[in-house]
Amino acid sequence: MLDTESSLRRTPFYDRHVALGGKMVPFAGHEMPVQFEGIVAEHRAVRTGLGIFDVSHMGEIRLRGPGAIAYANHLVTNEVGAVPDGKVVYSPMCLEHGGIVDDLLVYAMGRERYLVVNAANFAKDLAWVRKHAPKDVEVLDEHVATAQLAVQGPRAEEVIARLYGDRARALEFYSFFEWSSGSDRALVSRTGYTGEDGFEIYMPAARGLEHFDRIFDAGRVVGIKPIGLGARDTLRLEMGYCLYGNDIDETTNPLDAGIGWTVRFDKSGFMGHEALRRVKAAGPTRRLVGLVLDADRIARPGAEVHAGNARVGTVTSGSMGISIGKPVAMAYVDTAAASNGTRVELRARGQALPAVVTPRPMWTRGSVRSPKPRRAT
Repeated sequence: MLDTESSLRRTPFYDRHVALGGKMVPFAGHEMPVQFEGIVAEHRAVRTGLGIFDVSHMGEIRLRGPGAIAYANHLVTNEVGAVPDGKVVYSPMCLEHGGIVDDLLVYAMGRERYLVVNAANFAKDLAWVRKHAPKDVEVLDEHVATAQLAVQGPRAEEVIARLYGDRARALEFYSFFEWSSGSDRALVSRTGYTGEDGFEIYMPAARGLEHFDRIFDAGRVVGIKPIGLGARDTLRLEMGYCLYGNDIDETTNPLDAGIGWTVRFDKSGFMGHEALRRVKAAGPTRRLVGLVLDADRIARPGAEVHAGNARVGTVTSGSMGISIGKPVAMAYVDTAAASNGTRVELRARGQALPAVVTPRPMWTRGSVRSPKPRRAT
């Protein structure tokens, strides 16, 4: 269903986007900036300096009550019950048959668990979480009340430390702390979706502009740039990070998608456990692989992947690899054609584009503190 102008929400930062020259487009029920200066310039700004993204379209769900920790651990494939407070865990949330409802971040907050889900999936995710919640768990929708900014790039730590002090410098990757000053508060998380060091900061929507202005002012000395959805996509694709709706969905499972490291078979009872155990025992029949093209044209989702005379797969995401200097893509291919170095051909609209299967991430020289893929948008 297409977004209509009358149904679109605006984040607290809409006026700032317009003032900074943002090109606004409908996305996941919101009016969001796709670019400011241009995708190439914004991509390079994050790789070399610092960018600030409005990611308030993402959805936040809080689980509260005596059974919140156990229920969160039942909902997702990764271990989120025994993790220490202040840690963040990336995990798929699966259907009983192993397909992915969504991929999300889970924040360990004492007896509560805070779920951050993808924008386009929020209503579906909230309904799923509420449907299966036991009586001793309260499911709170905090989406509208929460704003979120991502501050990403190799200069992120020095800028965020100006605002939040040594706690920001000391913060480990996939960890967070809660900050307050008077009536203001924020959750500061060392996470991101770009392959660069960075932070994602959650704040009350009513105080969002204050946080944006403080961050932007603190970042002026290092040339902070506003970044749109276009560069967010090119950055994540170079890292081989999955995008829900393209690379993962209810017809794919974590083992096929190359995020099997998020499935903790040593814990029992999570949704999809038995189905995923069967997939593991039999071995996946396909794999989500990275591709680097020996061509000038970009591979589009849906393009066929051929090895020799046989069709072996389908492209799920494609863009210019701005940091790499060549187009990059991801595709599901038969396991026989999924080995790194395999040469394939992408076919669409009468054209054939040569490519080679490449390890994910395709870009390996970023400042991110962990090489593992993380979430979708």
